[in-house]
Amino acid sequence: MRVMKYLIWGLVLFLVVIHQDVWNWGNDRLVFGFLPFTLAYHAGISIAASVVWFLAANFAWPQHLEDDAMSATENEESAV
Repeated sequence: MRVMKYLIWGLVLFLVVIHQDVWNWGNDRLVFGFLPFTLAYHAGISIAASVVWFLAANFAWPQHLEDDAMSATENEESAV
């Protein structure tokens, strides 16, 4: 599991670096004939970021936070 945390952090850092796309500023190509390339590029980064967040939530989320939340919920339910 520890390897997955480092992999996810690496992917986050990679996304931060490629998000700074100074090499595309002058690009005037169109994707699918109507979508500017830089907009398509950022749409792709957004999709990649959502995949990385999904991986982080499923594989690198601290279990102790979930355990604390569950115990707090159980304590509240038993107090009622």
